[in-house]
Amino acid sequence: MQTASKKVVNGWAMYDWANSVYNLVITTTFFPAYYAAVTSLKNFPEGISLFGRKYVNTELKDYALSVSFFIVVLMLPILSSIADYKGNKKNYMRFFCYLGALSCSAMFFFDKNNVYLGLVCLMLAGIGFYGSLVFYNSYLPEIAAEEDMDRVSAKGFAMGYIGSVILQMIGFAMVMMMDDKEMALKITFLLVGIWWIGFAQIPFFRLPMSSKQERKQRKHGLLNGYHELQKVFHQVREMPVLKRFLLSYFFYSMGVQTVMLVATDFGIKELQLPNDRLIITLVIIQIVAIGGAYLMSKLSSMFGNLTVLIFTVLLWVGVCVYGYYLQTETQFYILAMIVGMVMGGIQSLSRSTYAKLMPPTKDTASFFSFYDVTEKLAIVIGLFSFGFIEGLTHNMRNSVLILIIFFILGVIGLIFTLNKYKTLKLQA
Repeated sequence: MQTASKKVVNGWAMYDWANSVYNLVITTTFFPAYYAAVTSLKNFPEGISLFGRKYVNTELKDYALSVSFFIVVLMLPILSSIADYKGNKKNYMRFFCYLGALSCSAMFFFDKNNVYLGLVCLMLAGIGFYGSLVFYNSYLPEIAAEEDMDRVSAKGFAMGYIGSVILQMIGFAMVMMMDDKEMALKITFLLVGIWWIGFAQIPFFRLPMSSKQERKQRKHGLLNGYHELQKVFHQVREMPVLKRFLLSYFFYSMGVQTVMLVATDFGIKELQLPNDRLIITLVIIQIVAIGGAYLMSKLSSMFGNLTVLIFTVLLWVGVCVYGYYLQTETQFYILAMIVGMVMGGIQSLSRSTYAKLMPPTKDTASFFSFYDVTEKLAIVIGLFSFGFIEGLTHNMRNSVLILIIFFILGVIGLIFTLNKYKTLKLQA
């Protein structure tokens, strides 16, 4: 196949521009800082009560995010199969987009008197964000030829980082200029939803959709959704390289995604970093990640995807070891630069590697549901483990140790994947 027109490719990448503001503003910077202030020991000296138990504030947030990811795990295989079968993945992508965006805007009403509202909005926003991604990702093999997948995938991530940084700077400017800092943050949450829905109209307009005649010919989507899911499962089981890659991805995603979701909490609780410096640092991470995504794309063309992924995950092991021992603000900034470089690259390269290893098929959403379910289940385990260890020991540093184990298992799995790939190449 040929890569789609520049208009379609740019339209696809604009969804990263639209939805990445959730990833930066809600999961990484403003919301964690606002949540930490609202749920601090000053307001809840004995912890937050839920279901008859007291929780550490960040522990409870980790559990809330774990629940949202678990709901995504349960939903996506069926939804993506139905979307493939009925040819209307764009409609599902639109639904989850609106769910996530409206939930972000509803955070405007979150304060110390409405902690549970904030947690529910956080959960629904996560379901919307990650629910839409499986349909978004499944367009990649439809609009890009194999030789262009790394480049197109990297473009999407780069656009996402640029867009999110712009809105982040708008929010940061409001925080610095307005006397009511809490209101500035709330307005930023409102803007996230508006930005997300507004710019998402570009990909919704440009991305292809099956003809009405084709969709009418495909009936009983729910039942066939289960059937398609079963078919994909059996296909993956019979593909030794893809199967090994998914297992590796499962382990190192536990580490990568957890680090991205708890980094702000770690900076606030363990190093007592001021919010303004922390936010600026996290913006710089996003900018560095743009270069990281393109660098990994270039390196993969020189050394191969799997080799570069092995090297990148090894860097993540070093990041966690360094993070466990770091004590000063300067050390945190150094660590942040390294994280930025490997963060964008590993996500972009993982997505394009999976797309390359997939068999030729029209059921791209069904295959990418396996990819996304693997990632989301990994996040459930990673976040739950991190929160559980912190709740048990009341020390986030101890939670970092479990991430090192996840990354090491990921490296081992990638080495086995690469060896199997080379063996099959020689046999061919």
